[in-house]
Amino acid sequence: MKFNRAISRNAAIALAASAAFGTASSVMAADKPQEANPKFVKMDKNKDGFITRDEVTGIRWYDKAFDQADENRDDRLDQTEFVKAEAIQDRMAAGKYVSDSALTAKVKAALIKEQKLKALDVNVETLGGEVMLSGFVRDEAQRTKAIQVANSVNGVASVRDALVVK
Repeated sequence: MKFNRAISRNAAIALAASAAFGTASSVMAADKPQEANPKFVKMDKNKDGFITRDEVTGIRWYDKAFDQADENRDDRLDQTEFVKAEAIQDRMAAGKYVSDSALTAKVKAALIKEQKLKALDVNVETLGGEVMLSGFVRDEAQRTKAIQVANSVNGVASVRDALVVK
């Protein structure tokens, strides 16, 4: 019995010591100024310590990430909100990539099913739901058919034609 009590007492002492040191280190960390994220510094064009909507204009999918990360709704991101916006934007970009890959596969499969097309000569690329068809077809009828088939696939927002008639 004494042995078990000794282990419990030692465990309690160790736990108390680690909690005390953990608290002290977190207090010390709170005293240190936050280091600036290099990407934050680069995007903060007016160097005011915040990122505004104007400073992220033109970055794909950042408008939605900005909205979700702006916790205090002041239309600007501090460094903490910026980190959150980056994570949201990365997640959205990854999701779009997976969706685009699936859409590319669906379009390619639809083209292969089409008897009158040489689908292996048609390349399919997708970005943000926009499908681009490139490669070679025999005649204008095949070009038209390939565009029609791609447009018929569920999820395709638009089709860009870069097909070349041989």
